[in-house]
Amino acid sequence: MNMHKIIKKVIITGVAATIGFGTFAIEGTNMAQAATATTSTGQKIINYGEKYMGTPYKFGASTSTTNYFDCSSFMKHIFKKYGVDLPRTSVQQSKVGRAVSKSNLKKGDLVFFSSGSRATGSNITHVAVYMGGGKILHTYGGPGVTISDLNSGNWKRTYIKARRVL
Repeated sequence: MNMHKIIKKVIITGVAATIGFGTFAIEGTNMAQAATATTSTGQKIINYGEKYMGTPYKFGASTSTTNYFDCSSFMKHIFKKYGVDLPRTSVQQSKVGRAVSKSNLKKGDLVFFSSGSRATGSNITHVAVYMGGGKILHTYGGPGVTISDLNSGNWKRTYIKARRVL
């Protein structure tokens, strides 16, 4: 009879452990899937865009090539991969989505700049995607596709507005 109780306890403990560990393994898988699912579309767009780091800049670049980009063709390309069809030019892109303040920027927001008068905000000449942490991913001049600090130098001085298209 004693042996029977010991065997019963071993079996119950084994079954409980199997169920418990099985549940843990399933929950662990779900947690990994949930972590992947929570990667924002904005972050995915940024990750995809970073693959083009150093790709040369060419004003008026065709949207049918990835050998070089201008600022708006780059935005059009990286957003299109995730189902957002942006217009061709930075001026047109500055009119889509909804306005968002600089203090409320989120990863994936489009940010716009002007080489001219900031007073009217009508002279949009550049677009970038906000990466978070005060950084933007964009392309211009010598560096081609690059990361810059939104809150310093030329980008701080020429910032006009931002739009949320996601």
